[in-house]
Amino acid sequence: MDASRAFKAFRASCPALLRRQDQSGLTSGAAWAAVCTEASAVAPEAAGAFFRDRFDWISVGGGKAFATGYYEPEIAGSRSPLPGYVPIHGIPRDLTRCTRLDGQTGRGRVDETGTCVLYFTRPEIEDGAIADRAPILAWAADNVDLFFLEIQGSGRVRFPDGTVMRLGYANQNGRDYVAIGRLLRERGILPPGGANMQAIKDWMRANPDQGRQLMRENLSYIFFRELTGPGPLGAMNVPVSPKATVAADPRFVPLGAPVFLAMDRPEAYGFWVAQDTGGAIKGANRFDTFWGAGEDATRIAGGMSANGVAWVLVPKGTVNGATAQP
Repeated sequence: MDASRAFKAFRASCPALLRRQDQSGLTSGAAWAAVCTEASAVAPEAAGAFFRDRFDWISVGGGKAFATGYYEPEIAGSRSPLPGYVPIHGIPRDLTRCTRLDGQTGRGRVDETGTCVLYFTRPEIEDGAIADRAPILAWAADNVDLFFLEIQGSGRVRFPDGTVMRLGYANQNGRDYVAIGRLLRERGILPPGGANMQAIKDWMRANPDQGRQLMRENLSYIFFRELTGPGPLGAMNVPVSPKATVAADPRFVPLGAPVFLAMDRPEAYGFWVAQDTGGAIKGANRFDTFWGAGEDATRIAGGMSANGVAWVLVPKGTVNGATAQP
């Protein structure tokens, strides 16, 4: 199996991998030093043997996996406000981490009484709550396109003069993510298996008022930053790679670790590297495969729903508290 794309992504992740604290508890940064050094001298065509021989393949939480897909969308926009356009916000000045009265620490804001409270919801933000608190990076021509750009976490804005601004995830308002596709299925609006990205978009455009209300049920809101170098950037601050990067939950999978997905969708079957995270990517074996930009990437990512088994690859003899592959 061709593992060269994943190998190149792994090698690019090594500097960040060595510095990061492993939230999963499976390894430490030092455990990766030897394989990262070795990777610098391995030819990409030998990647399969490298992953086979230099790593223990472990299953986490039983290994039964589910994978979706994401991509880098391109939307129409403007550098200045136009009728019907909606703002693309950078990080608000008052978004912070603080401890609320209930004892929970997380994203929020300190109100006029000095009390830490939850940050504004999507409806509140759309209604102007942060108009004087957050920079506006650009203006999106379509609110549905912007909503799906938030779901992807990064993307491009193309302006009328042909220039492009690349946007990357910068922060989030701390509210729970709600999958609107699930809501459409539960309400019988779209059939099981029929709530893919394009079907959701088509329904929202055919029902604009209901679509807007549906989007507002997802209280989560993403803030962006402009990217001027290679991108888009993943959670490791390393450029993500089409058909090589997978988003995972860092509580279970070390960011930077290779992952092997044996899935019922051939596009997703093979080697990946956990270089990213996502608001909806929660659990031991929940993955989101990255497909890049363009029509094919949009089609594959939008329809990706794969089931199978996952193995996390860690340097031989370094794993703590995980079940080795039989």
